[in-house]
This record gives sequence, C-alpha cells and structure tokens, in this order.
Amino acid sequence: MRKGYDSGMSSFGGLGLTPHRASRFEEPRISYVLLQRPLHRVLNFTGHSIDDVVNNPIVKNKVLGFYKLHRFVHRRCEIVDLERQWNALGQ
Repeated sequence: MRKGYDSGMSSFGGLGLTPHRASRFEEPRISYVLLQRPLHRVLNFTGHSIDDVVNNPIVKNKVLGFYKLHRFVHRRCEIVDLERQWNALGQ
C-alpha cells in the first residue's frame, strides 16, 4: 500500500458513489400525526356526553348544530388558505 492512500476508498461503488447511510449519531426523521376528533371537541365545548346526545333529542340537535358549524368554519379556513396560495398578492 502506498503512503497517503486512503483505505476508505474501497467502500465506494464502481462509480465512486454509494447510497447515503445514516450514521449512528444522526437524528432519526420523525413525523408526528395530530389526531383531530371534532365530535369530541364539540362535546367538550357543549359540556355533554355521548349518552346525553343519544338519549335527549334537544341535546342531539344542539350538538349537531355545533358540529355543522365546526365543519363549515374548518372548510372555509381551508378555502381561504388555498386562495391565499393561488393569489399571493391579494389582487
């Protein structure tokens, strides 16, 4: 072996390229998923349980109204965000 020759060169492939291997010191890539449960949020907001919704038609209509309102507001926020992306200048 010649002096100055790096023995690490033998780890390279035929074209001098190898796929990236994560070292043991790198942080793993982690994705977090946020579960959204709108019915639970509406029930918590109204202060009722699912048993109240099943047994009482007035509570059922109240929770249904808030759930529909939640869906409407969520959908409207998505539309506004998409419109901002499409028309960034606000024209």
